[in-house]
Amino acid sequence: MPIDRRTILKGFVSGALSAGLPAMGNSISEAPDIGKHFRIWDAHSHLEGLPGNTAEERMAVLVRHMDRLGIERLILSQGFGEHMPYPTPAQVREENDHVMRAVKHFPDRAYGSLYLNPRDTASSLQEFDRCLLNGPMVMVGELETDVRCNSPLLDPIVERAIAMNAPILQHTWIAAGGNGRDESSPADLVELARRHPKGKFICGHTGGTWELGIRTIRDTPNVYAGIAGSDPVSGFVEMAVRELGAERVIFGSDAGGRTFASQMAKVIGADIPDSAKELILAGNLRRLLAPVLRAKGLPS
Repeated sequence: MPIDRRTILKGFVSGALSAGLPAMGNSISEAPDIGKHFRIWDAHSHLEGLPGNTAEERMAVLVRHMDRLGIERLILSQGFGEHMPYPTPAQVREENDHVMRAVKHFPDRAYGSLYLNPRDTASSLQEFDRCLLNGPMVMVGELETDVRCNSPLLDPIVERAIAMNAPILQHTWIAAGGNGRDESSPADLVELARRHPKGKFICGHTGGTWELGIRTIRDTPNVYAGIAGSDPVSGFVEMAVRELGAERVIFGSDAGGRTFASQMAKVIGADIPDSAKELILAGNLRRLLAPVLRAKGLPS
């Protein structure tokens, strides 16, 4: 049975939760049974903003809330400590170690995604080999604001990701007053993706100003709209499906900076067919990850 906007919003009001706060509502039965209608894989999540002194404790918080909303699996990246502009190799390694510990503790609920500082090519490639080629991680990113992603510094990383069939999640933004010095825009990601047509890129946040972001990536088919992190505004997902096709739109939450509920509402409440919701909520991400998961012998 299709789930309409009123049903999902009513359920989220009664079962609303923040990824970093104790669950609200009287019981798990108050939350809508979304997981019975759709498989849900979250492409974009972090350990930041969550209670707990260890990665395992913070991941347990995420899993508790995933259970409430029927989220099957998430892709976890850095964020245990405070955001570090231009992190050192040691800091990058520490963040990746936190993620790998969380994933090891909950192997059926999370896959890891590799954090890098592309300014340091040598250490980035070493960390790629440690965590993704020879380790448990399955994606690259979220790459953040250490260098604009159209820089040639990213080329060796992208080439190695292509060899592993690993998607890349790139933070992008379109700030009204202009981006920070090394903050990437969707246009920067398009430039990188056109240099590497065999790469698979997720445009994180679709630039924040999503109307412009969607139009910017429209003619670059190996760039997917990552819808995580924006406010749950009506029309975002509908426009992305109309302009890109449902096959190029990927669900993510940006937890713990955002709630699972608000981000799911953008998709569940969108005026699009259930077949499109199935692709956005899990199908597209599972398709992108299938080659690397198969190579690693991991379930998809």
